[in-house]
Amino acid sequence: MNKDLILSIDQGTTGTTVLLINKQLKIVAKQNREFPQHYPQPGWVEHKADEIWASTTQCIKDVLKKSKLNPQRIAGIGITNQRETSLVWDKKTGVPLHNAIVWQDRRTSALCAQLKKAGHEKMIRNKTGLLLDPYFSGTKLNWMLSQVKGLRAKATKGEALFGTIDCYLVYKLTQGAAHVTDPSNACRTLLMNLKTLKWDKELLKLFKVPAAMLPEIKTCSEVYGTTKNVPGLPDGIPIAGMAGDQQAALFGQACFAAGEAKCTYGTGSFMLMNTGSKPILSKSRMLTSVGWTIGNKTTYVLEGSAFIAGAAVQWLRDGLKIIKQAPEIEAMAKLVKDTGGVMFVPALAGLGAPYWNPEARGIITGIDRGTTRNHIARAVLEGIAYLQTDISRAMEKDAKKKIRTLKVDGGASNNNLLMQFQADVLGTKLVRPKMVETTALGAAFLAGLAVGLWKSQTEIARAWKKDVEFKPKMKPAERKQRMQAWAHAVGRA
Repeated sequence: MNKDLILSIDQGTTGTTVLLINKQLKIVAKQNREFPQHYPQPGWVEHKADEIWASTTQCIKDVLKKSKLNPQRIAGIGITNQRETSLVWDKKTGVPLHNAIVWQDRRTSALCAQLKKAGHEKMIRNKTGLLLDPYFSGTKLNWMLSQVKGLRAKATKGEALFGTIDCYLVYKLTQGAAHVTDPSNACRTLLMNLKTLKWDKELLKLFKVPAAMLPEIKTCSEVYGTTKNVPGLPDGIPIAGMAGDQQAALFGQACFAAGEAKCTYGTGSFMLMNTGSKPILSKSRMLTSVGWTIGNKTTYVLEGSAFIAGAAVQWLRDGLKIIKQAPEIEAMAKLVKDTGGVMFVPALAGLGAPYWNPEARGIITGIDRGTTRNHIARAVLEGIAYLQTDISRAMEKDAKKKIRTLKVDGGASNNNLLMQFQADVLGTKLVRPKMVETTALGAAFLAGLAVGLWKSQTEIARAWKKDVEFKPKMKPAERKQRMQAWAHAVGRA
């Protein structure tokens, strides 16, 4: 039978999406399922691993049912995932030993402050390319080892395993046969050395992490194992590609040359720039990460992360109940010509790049008697774009080059008003591809390369197609004035 399909699992923060993609980049079938978010305390965010796995298997079943295709045609499985979210589970049973601590979780702010005060951040920065922030996995794992009764003893014996969600999914898909991760996820843990691509003994000692619980670091495109007893799937399908969601999106956008960049507008907004074969340590508080490793070649990236983007729209829907469905925000925002002086700073989970202030909180300024929910809706969209502009400017400074074209993707990139405003305040052309599911596409590409469905990155680049361009229309003087007003609002957050 002709094996001409890739099953791509995109395991995100609020839901799981599974797609069947063919060699021509056509989505044969797609299914998404949301799962609950758990908030034990203010600033704490958790997921239940069983709910993530259930959403994944149900999506797989639904996609196969929709497509009506023989699953034997699946050549390989690619995985992309929310990155820093951290999980521990029993090696033999696979039973989670604590809820997954989500990347948005801020419970380790005090530990990060202690480590900074003790002078460890410079060493961590040099080894990992990251900053000391609760965002990353190392302090989350330290917290679990300290707070979950009996976990440290089990971990030291190798009876408890740690992993980011990619690692957990491979473990489940192979029925425990593989405990592996890839460099694009491992580099976000604060535990991997960016240059050696291995777990770093000095970092493990600092965060008090037993090496026995850590997964093996593989490349982003190779066969890690095969399916076994997965509901809806035959045994023996290769799991062959893995990358953290933002690196997968960069790969899915075919940003294969140094200097090419993309921004994904999802729960948060994430800009990545390909910097080539050598890591650039940022002087502007950007992050340096592995983009991907294929064979013996590693590509590095600069990244700027805003914790809140689409999540702000969800807050309008679920918290303030200003809208019933997320897509309604664009129509509402179009009902007013501007925000009427309202400014929204989306620091609902602290501020990421380039500020890195975990204690910052979201604010709305400029409200008066004439303010309507339409003004607030527009201000939320503009706030997302302003923050991304700060990130872009800092990244250009580090790379010593201007971003001429920014490729965009993610759910919120479908919002034309947001994309046009982003182009306006950035002063840069935005390009949205025909297939905005670039995160899943990147994982599919990596798996497809490993199993031979695509022969090279050149072949992939030829297959990538643009859809819409957004060219900046705002005058430089207005852009400058707006960014000054934004800077004032951020200073109050």
